[in-house]
Amino acid sequence: MNITEAKFACLDTETTGLSPQMGGKICEIAVSITQGGELVEEFSTLLNPGMPMSPEVINIHGITNEMVAGAPSFAEVAPKLMSLLDGCVLVAHNADFDLNFLREEFASCGLRLPDNPVLDTLKMARKSGRFAKNNLGCVAEDLGISCQGWHRAMADTKMAEQIFYYFLNRLYGRGVQTVEDLQKFQYKKWTELICADKESIV
Repeated sequence: MNITEAKFACLDTETTGLSPQMGGKICEIAVSITQGGELVEEFSTLLNPGMPMSPEVINIHGITNEMVAGAPSFAEVAPKLMSLLDGCVLVAHNADFDLNFLREEFASCGLRLPDNPVLDTLKMARKSGRFAKNNLGCVAEDLGISCQGWHRAMADTKMAEQIFYYFLNRLYGRGVQTVEDLQKFQYKKWTELICADKESIV
């Protein structure tokens, strides 16, 4: 699929723990859909995880038990999320983390996370060799992207989205014109894939 035709769904989750296999649940999710660099749709909501959150977790994202008490469950928003993600390329920073939670949450509703192409800005950052540290906030700060609201789902989604378009705009036209081309850049150093010239793209 050509990059210009693809719809990219950048997403982020905030959770009650580090792993759904250890009982962690999603307590906030945000999705931003773009196509051709233009915003198509946004969605963000707190979620009631059905369990109390520890003070250590609350200190990370600032979402309290009181804030999620009246929020919908994941099952209530699952149809909306399925509709949003349908036909999209999924984009996230440390995508394995978010998608692991989403798979478990969808499975608990008797649904399956769509098997869409995935692009991970963390992997791209690592392979670019551009950054001293590759976590979301440090990459964003290095690129002059605002980190305001870091560790809330929509703020993190928008940071990852801007980081993604930073990479996409520099790779497009240098032999990278499809989603499949972009996926390759998650696993090989950029210098190994760009042979047209010696100019740094970062």
